[in-house]
Amino acid sequence: MLNKLQFSIDFPSSDMSVRNALEQIKQSLSPLDLSMDDMASVEVVLGEVLNNVVEHAYGQSLDGAIVLSCVRKNHMLRFCVEDEGKSLPNGRLPMGDLPNLDVPLQAIPEGGFGWYLVRNLSFDLSYKRIGQRNVLAFSIPFEGNG
Repeated sequence: MLNKLQFSIDFPSSDMSVRNALEQIKQSLSPLDLSMDDMASVEVVLGEVLNNVVEHAYGQSLDGAIVLSCVRKNHMLRFCVEDEGKSLPNGRLPMGDLPNLDVPLQAIPEGGFGWYLVRNLSFDLSYKRIGQRNVLAFSIPFEGNG
């Protein structure tokens, strides 16, 4: 039964591993027949979250591990991302404010949109530091046929 869809993957902290993990996730979600918009939301949120783990939690350390799990609950996908990297600054999720875009085109920042996108495309976003482990959980709704 598709309503019981769940999976877990673990992979090393690297850009290439994140790309491979995103492909595995897309394959694991294929039975749900997600719309292009729903799949794009999943990819954007997971891409931002996982790349932040690689870049900020582990930084230069190449021996970190990431564990991602997903459980389907009706038309919601509940994700949990765990790592043993550095904690988020101040032990809290960033606000995710949109950078000031009321500037000349050449002055628009190249980055700074990640947490804004995560906060606007997901629900029930939570972060905990448990011992030496970061645990980030969130839900992404979908309309698919599954």
